[in-house]
Amino acid sequence: MYERGCHLCSNEYLCFNSRTYRLDSLSVTSALDKTEPVVDSSYIAAVYEHNVILNPDPRVPLSRPAALQHMQQNLDIYEEQAARAAQQGVQILVFPEDGIQGFNFSRSSIFNYLETIPDPQQQSWNPCTEPGKYNKTEVLQRLSCMARRYNLYLVANMGDLQPCPLQTDPSSSCPSDGRWQFNTNVVFRSDGLLVGRYHKHNLYFEAAFDDPPQPEIITFDTPFAGRFGLITCFDILFHKPTVNLVMMGVRQLIFPTAWMNQLPLLDTIQFQQAFSLGANVTLLAANIRNDQLIMTGSGIYTPFSANSHHAQKGDPEEGKLLVARLPVLNPLWARQSVIEGSTATDSGFCHKESCLDFPAPETSSSVPPSDSSDSSDSSKSTFISSMMHDPFTFVLLKETEGKVNVCSGTFCCHLQYRLIPQGSKELYALGAFDGTHTVNGRYAVQVCALVRCAGLDAGSCGQEVEEAESRIDFQLEGRFGTIYVYPSVLASKFVLEQPEHLETAADGSVTMKHSDMSSGLVTACLYGRMYHLDNE
Repeated sequence: MYERGCHLCSNEYLCFNSRTYRLDSLSVTSALDKTEPVVDSSYIAAVYEHNVILNPDPRVPLSRPAALQHMQQNLDIYEEQAARAAQQGVQILVFPEDGIQGFNFSRSSIFNYLETIPDPQQQSWNPCTEPGKYNKTEVLQRLSCMARRYNLYLVANMGDLQPCPLQTDPSSSCPSDGRWQFNTNVVFRSDGLLVGRYHKHNLYFEAAFDDPPQPEIITFDTPFAGRFGLITCFDILFHKPTVNLVMMGVRQLIFPTAWMNQLPLLDTIQFQQAFSLGANVTLLAANIRNDQLIMTGSGIYTPFSANSHHAQKGDPEEGKLLVARLPVLNPLWARQSVIEGSTATDSGFCHKESCLDFPAPETSSSVPPSDSSDSSDSSKSTFISSMMHDPFTFVLLKETEGKVNVCSGTFCCHLQYRLIPQGSKELYALGAFDGTHTVNGRYAVQVCALVRCAGLDAGSCGQEVEEAESRIDFQLEGRFGTIYVYPSVLASKFVLEQPEHLETAADGSVTMKHSDMSSGLVTACLYGRMYHLDNE
């Protein structure tokens, strides 16, 4: 059985509420003057969710010709999709993680799938026009020619083989076989030039690959949209390199992934949109499609729009090309060097102000302050139930409207709500968790989550649910010990909803308000990521 994928068994939300940090006009001008000029104010992007053709026995080594034959099957599909994208005027196209060779290889069985990828920061190489410069680079050559043929920037994921100094430097992190094998994103310019190479830093049970000796912060520039940053799958949950890129002022991130869905908090499109909203960035997310591994969910996101695809039960297992015209987001937060006295914790994150350009909620003053000593009836009727393998403290929503509060230690969540229709037989609960997730990864979180329970008993709260009938007008608030908080609203049958209002206060309180839902609520979540506590 296949195991590979970003099966994220916990709560996580990177949410940098970075929208209203104040700068004087001189500082803004100075920051913008340092960026590359942008030809147009919008561009056309595409991501392809790929039903990867897998090696049926990935742990058995293949010859190089056999490995190439396998990869060419997937590259043939890439070629078809690149042609389709070009017909729609696409300027940048993103393919998913593991989309060329598949996954679940051993270190030795993947060897003949690998190619040595030169560092484009050190040398200029166009594999399509200079195919003889390096040996055994057939995949790089085909990707390069694909970009050149269809006149678009192309991002793909593949394996990189690099020598390491085992004999000359025995104290290095070099593996015992004397080579590094990296999970790698490559970027080709529209003329085929290799312009980006990123080695994935946060591996997820990937026996075939190595951690790079140092985390890499990789960007590339385009003439149509300025700068993009590169991350891969599990990276999105960690400070390096993801937060580093955002703190640098990178507003557009490329995200190849092989992500296994996990409701109720880490469905693919749910988390992708949450990251875009929280970090105030454009995210181009391309996932694998594999029903056996519960892999689906890709999208093109901005802080104010989402174009996503999520396969449903019974849908044909096939690929999906998403295309969208996007605004260019100016790198307004590349400001640490131009603001005297700024710090890493206050650069690019909103405080006191609304994080989105929505009017303030009329009922915001009625939400009780975060206080673990709250003595309401709801705080006395809490219970513990597992959600995403973490012990959440829950309180049930027993009335059709009202206020409830729940705490995990000193971290408290507050909800003001109204159910529609009021005669609903579905059960909902508000949950809180403050701690370190330790299943399939270790990372610290603070989470407030309103979820539909799987049944009508409290023990079902926190289990996976895909559908709901009850629409809920709500205001959800938590006082977080981090500025990285990621908001999401997921409706029935994997429909994303854009929160009406998000607000972050100077005391760390984050408020999300939403109403007039299009369908029933599955999850509303504020997902705080406590990076500074990961190693404790």
